[in-house]
Amino acid sequence: MTKKKSKRRERFFRWLDGDYDVLEHIMDSDEHPYIAREEYKREQKEVLHQIEDMEWVRKTVKAERKGFMRAYRIIAVVSCIFLIGVLLYAVSFLPRYGTENPQTLEVVKRYVEQGLEETGAVNIVAGMILDYRAFDTLGESHVLFTALICVMILLRKDSKNMSGGVDSYNTISKERFHRISTEAIMRNVGMLLIPSIFIYGIYVLLNGQNGPGGGFSGGAVMGAGLIIMASSMGFTRVDKFFTAKVSAGITAVSLGFYSFAKSYVFFTGANGLENHIPKGTPGAILSGGLILPLDIAVGLVVMCTMFGFYSLFRRGSIGGK
Repeated sequence: MTKKKSKRRERFFRWLDGDYDVLEHIMDSDEHPYIAREEYKREQKEVLHQIEDMEWVRKTVKAERKGFMRAYRIIAVVSCIFLIGVLLYAVSFLPRYGTENPQTLEVVKRYVEQGLEETGAVNIVAGMILDYRAFDTLGESHVLFTALICVMILLRKDSKNMSGGVDSYNTISKERFHRISTEAIMRNVGMLLIPSIFIYGIYVLLNGQNGPGGGFSGGAVMGAGLIIMASSMGFTRVDKFFTAKVSAGITAVSLGFYSFAKSYVFFTGANGLENHIPKGTPGAILSGGLILPLDIAVGLVVMCTMFGFYSLFRRGSIGGK
């Protein structure tokens, strides 16, 4: 019997015993025409295991997501109920409508009767903002600085975040925006108004402890002066003295001085110590203790923030290098 017939006979008996599949190699590729049956079964088992694992992972993710959403809803409801309870409990201590709160009257009475003596400022509002509640004003100044940083991160245009470089942005801005600084009326009117605006802003800034004004209002006036100057004379004129480094330096020094000065006062006051800062003569420019230098610091921060917002929205940078 030839070898070919013996192989056929062997396959036939294997087929009768169930150990041989006639269609075993029909769907195989040309690269592996003779894959052993054991290896083929092992590959099938691995595929089935992978499918089962994927199905298990899918079910696990679905269960975890369902559990998270359930816990999220429970925590949200409990948090809302807790917050509502706290607010209602706080409201229960408020005076009834139409009646006066004696504790509030005590604070107002303290501000009115002893504000001049304790702060040295004729303007009671300035004394409250920069002496009694100086910690709140410090937070507001840092909020302005943080807002400027966020806007700078989002809108600043330079060679690092422009695919075509700064020149491409300058070309686009020249095509899209009309430069009003080239208008003769704007330039001449700006030359007349800008000195008056800055003088008035400085007056408001230095007079905050004696009358209406202070850091926020004086800084807003000077910031408006810088914006008008940039609009009427162009950014190149402003960049000669108010660059990005100058703006950052002024803001950092102002906030640093405010923080260190009030930290010293907070420390001495909390420990019952005298801070030895003279309050000066009420009504004079150099009066109010730290109110005047703190007004200047807050005003400079407000001025840099206002012009920084305008410059970033207008051209994508605060100033020259």
